[in-house]
Amino acid sequence: MNELYMRRALELAALGRGHVSPNPMVGCVIVHDATERIIGEGWHQRYGEAHAERNAIASVRPDDLPLLPESTAYVTLEPCSHFGKQPPCADLLVEKRIGRVICCNDDPFPLVAGTGFAKLRAANIPVGVGLLADEGRQLNARFFTAVEKKRPYLILKWAETADGFIGAEGGRPAQISGALAQRLVHRWRAEEDAIMVGTNTARADNPRLNVRLWAGGRNPTRIVFDRNLLLPPNLHLFDGSQPTLVLYNETYPAPADAPNLNYIPIQSTSVAAFNQSIGQLHARRIQSILVEGGTTLLNAFIDSGLWDEMRVFRAPKLLGAGVKAPTVRGQIISRERIGDDELSIYKPLRQTL
Repeated sequence: MNELYMRRALELAALGRGHVSPNPMVGCVIVHDATERIIGEGWHQRYGEAHAERNAIASVRPDDLPLLPESTAYVTLEPCSHFGKQPPCADLLVEKRIGRVICCNDDPFPLVAGTGFAKLRAANIPVGVGLLADEGRQLNARFFTAVEKKRPYLILKWAETADGFIGAEGGRPAQISGALAQRLVHRWRAEEDAIMVGTNTARADNPRLNVRLWAGGRNPTRIVFDRNLLLPPNLHLFDGSQPTLVLYNETYPAPADAPNLNYIPIQSTSVAAFNQSIGQLHARRIQSILVEGGTTLLNAFIDSGLWDEMRVFRAPKLLGAGVKAPTVRGQIISRERIGDDELSIYKPLRQTL
């Protein structure tokens, strides 16, 4: 039964996707041990608001509150132990005299890092950790990547034709994927902190990079490489409608920032600039980036081995000639039909979260 309750906690945690970053997604299920009855559920719903444990305890009916010392809290991540935007969840569990706590994963964030479990154990609350640990790490892959690898979680996405092209001749844009795939991509945008494109894509496609096809979604931060500051100011990227970062060659005079528009200098050499830019974005607490093109930028990530996931749509269309799609280098994780398109998900051959 332990796995059943923890899977429910993981389901709850996932409801916070796209709303809690840079915090992790966390779910909590409180079960009365003797009757195996769920008496409380909660998840971290929005950054800055109550955490999962606090929401779960708040959901317990007054008549069931005396049962907390005889109950187990199934939590997907180690309860926090420090004051941030919310008070420590470990303190709350101690205050409510919860009977036992079981978690998927310990929290590597330096202000927690075992101290949440230590508080519980000091209060003689039994603690178990490691239940469905792989599922917990996958759920919070972005959080673990940011804390442990000091960089954003990187998702490469593109659509290609059946004959392997990502764009028309001369770099002209071509509509490749279908309507369902496009809507799915807008949902993905709402789930990630940022979306990135290269100079050529910004100029040729003039993308908005928003979530207009996914109602209620949060627009990501837009990131564009413009090393030589040649992009025209009338592009949608510079309309001030959502936060936008421009990475440019540090040898140029610094352009003036504007509302929702900031310029970030990077080194001039390509390899150094690439690595430095990722570090700059991590420093801005960007936990995940959806890289949407073009081919030059996607290939730069692939060649460097600096990516965590590929999402590739293959459409039943032929262009005959044009811009070649990147070459996949990874292991396939899943494949499914999205309308007339085929979506394949890949991970690196040696995936280390």
